[in-house]
Amino acid sequence: MSSSSRPPALRDLHEAIRRRAEEIYIQRGRIPGHDLENWSQAEQEVMTELGNPGGRSNAVIVRVNGVRYVGEYEPESAGGYTPGEFGSGASVPVRFEGGKMFVTRPNGEELETTIVQKIG
Repeated sequence: MSSSSRPPALRDLHEAIRRRAEEIYIQRGRIPGHDLENWSQAEQEVMTELGNPGGRSNAVIVRVNGVRYVGEYEPESAGGYTPGEFGSGASVPVRFEGGKMFVTRPNGEELETTIVQKIG
């Protein structure tokens, strides 16, 4: 899904997170290789500002062979998945099927996501 095909509220949210991640990157001295950490921190801060008690959106970011995949999931069908189960930079099994990404959780169950962005 391209950013232009997202609903306006989601585009605005994505842009707010992107801007905050860039600010964090600059504040940390423009050190490359920390994109996921910067994004995760920005996402948490923006969602907290919006009053989301979990502090995060319903998405996971996975890097496979240098490509970052952003997969969104529905909390009601996530089998109790809690944001933060995957540590930043942790190696996790993942498989792709069409526009879906399945990430194996620490408990062995799969988290089904819909790929909304592919970067790299």
